[in-house]
Amino acid sequence: MPEILPADVAPPTSANLRRRSRGLFASRGGAWVVSLSVLVSLLALLPIAFVIGVYLDTGWSKVVPLVFRPRVGELMVNTVLLAVITVPLCIALGVTLAWLTERTNLPGRRAWSLLATAPLAVPAFVHSYAWVSLVPPIHGLFAGVLVSVIAYFPFLYLPVAATLRRLDPAIEDVAESMGLKPWAVFFRVVLPQLRLAICGGALLVGLHLLAEYGLYAMIRFDTFTTAIFDQFKSTFNGPAANLMAGVLALCCLLMLTAESAARGHARYARVGSGSAREQRVVNLRGPATLFALLLQIATCALALGVPLITLGKWLIAGGLEVWNLPELLPALEQTLLFGLAGAALTTCAAIPIAWLSIRSPGRLQRLLESCNYITSALPGIVVALALVTVTIHFARPIYQTTITVLLAYLLMFLPRALVSLRAGIAQAPVELENMARSLGRSPSHALWLITLRLAAPGAAAGAALVFLAITNELTATLLLAPNGTRTLATGFWAMTSEIDYAAAAPYALMMIVLSLPLTGILYHQSKKTAGR
Repeated sequence: MPEILPADVAPPTSANLRRRSRGLFASRGGAWVVSLSVLVSLLALLPIAFVIGVYLDTGWSKVVPLVFRPRVGELMVNTVLLAVITVPLCIALGVTLAWLTERTNLPGRRAWSLLATAPLAVPAFVHSYAWVSLVPPIHGLFAGVLVSVIAYFPFLYLPVAATLRRLDPAIEDVAESMGLKPWAVFFRVVLPQLRLAICGGALLVGLHLLAEYGLYAMIRFDTFTTAIFDQFKSTFNGPAANLMAGVLALCCLLMLTAESAARGHARYARVGSGSAREQRVVNLRGPATLFALLLQIATCALALGVPLITLGKWLIAGGLEVWNLPELLPALEQTLLFGLAGAALTTCAAIPIAWLSIRSPGRLQRLLESCNYITSALPGIVVALALVTVTIHFARPIYQTTITVLLAYLLMFLPRALVSLRAGIAQAPVELENMARSLGRSPSHALWLITLRLAAPGAAAGAALVFLAITNELTATLLLAPNGTRTLATGFWAMTSEIDYAAAAPYALMMIVLSLPLTGILYHQSKKTAGR
């Protein structure tokens, strides 16, 4: 039987692993990994330095009245309520759907599993566009929670379902042999082993809630991000917007701290990956089957039915005139260019930080990881303005070029690749990496030949998430892209800003069509990884 360490049991060789890691830093390969991690994290500090610089330039006498005012308190209440309600709902829905599709005899569970992943292909602001078109009066906190849950629950479903496929049922057998009921087995044995996936997915959802603009702007729900964008539009570089960005960064730091504490430092890998038995299936009967099917149908109707039906309505109403190919095709080409280049760059940059997070957790690793998470929580317009300031003063040749746009994507979306890579590396036994080094391989070669190959599904999932994010990115692209550049997202926003919903429909449909095949590849890759 392969060796399994449950989530709540500390690895017996943790001290040895830490000694190996300290020795690794002294080697060339270890120094290479740490140097790249530090370089990426220093780049991530650019927007934070921009915000701090504004605080210093503004002066404390002006900071106090701008930050401690009723408007900021209102935005704080809205943002906190949105996060406190949405994140638990996403966890409950994502874990429930994952368990139903991976551990029960639910009719058509493979199709339901694919449909639960498909909403990743629908941009969040397209969900808002669909609901505003369907129910024009919808707005406020309820609308924000509803649209956020149906847009972001796949961030929980995908990692939880992947982890459920890889769990060895031997521990569950032992728990049942000790007299535990099935529900007790789930909560005391299975759920603790899902902790890393749940924490990572919840963190992604929380970061999206803090940084999203288009979704909440369309349903007229004020958050820090919408307020910051409005301030920048009116004053361009006013201190009020920059100071609110600092408050938003503090919220991200608190969220990151909570996720780190919940995640812990337990080991999730088992020696002998791939030798576990087939997962056991729970037989649903009668009312339980009916409830499971109704939940799946309702989720698909809200997450896929509403946006697709709305798009169909506007496409029919607009006719052939809305298909302006001379504008649509260049926007598609530009979206593909940005998406592929940005996904490759971001995933490669996340590798050294993800490796440190799992193989050598400590103060340095937490500091480097925190830099990237905090930056990703800032609105795209804050990241963009920071890069505008830096490039104008220190790197004028790359101002308003593709290089600056890709750098913005790296700063904003690195946590998407980092979370998936971290989960993949966590399931790659460190013993195999140590064995490769004992056979003469350098640490960097062992990382490439062993760990990254085993973590390839996680890297692919991370790259796909980054690609989807770039496809849907709006504010930073508007500000940083070369003059005349139009992507599918910016074209869609231009049409909706003019209340021309029919003309916006082709852009939205092309974004969905572009993302759906990649979502399907992710689904089949995750099944293949689990040997199914």
